[in-house]
Amino acid sequence: MNLAFKKPFKSQLFIVAAIAFFMLLTRGSHTLTPFSLPDASLALFLLGGLFLRRAGWFAAFFILATVIDFGAATLDPAQGFCLTNGYWGLIPSYGVMWLGGLYLGKQQDTFATKDIGTFSFVTLFTTFIAFVISTQTYYLFSGRFPAQGLIESMKHGWEYLPSWMGFAVMYFAIVWLGAALIRSIKPAQTSKI
Repeated sequence: MNLAFKKPFKSQLFIVAAIAFFMLLTRGSHTLTPFSLPDASLALFLLGGLFLRRAGWFAAFFILATVIDFGAATLDPAQGFCLTNGYWGLIPSYGVMWLGGLYLGKQQDTFATKDIGTFSFVTLFTTFIAFVISTQTYYLFSGRFPAQGLIESMKHGWEYLPSWMGFAVMYFAIVWLGAALIRSIKPAQTSKI
């Protein structure tokens, strides 16, 4: 059974609250929390597409992310370095993640052990595409680098790819293992009844 089926209102509110909580916890250059966790936005947007699906939720979470980023820059102006015209490249970057979640939501069983290959491929592929979009829009439109065109801008930013992919993979592994744990507990509970 796919976990991305049509959810009751209470369940959907829980998912919305959880995504918002983890976005607040991990975003904003840690101005909002006393400890430093890597940004989980990529995983959160994919999960939003998987569980919430509607474009309205995508817009709401992007607005939340933007408020957090601009709020952090207000509290600490050094955090505003990336808030340029290139910042808006995050819309298609996160859109790719949302679409990846929508695709996974259409699969027979997103979190089944036999489907870990599909889950892994989609999460890695969408994360890489989001990286390329985000990096290129920043280098092309931020105004912080000489305007040399797409080919020249492709030479910049690749040093961030390992951490970008690594943190995303870490969060996706936590999600997949958490879902697997929940699935293993549910049958045990029903067999005791």
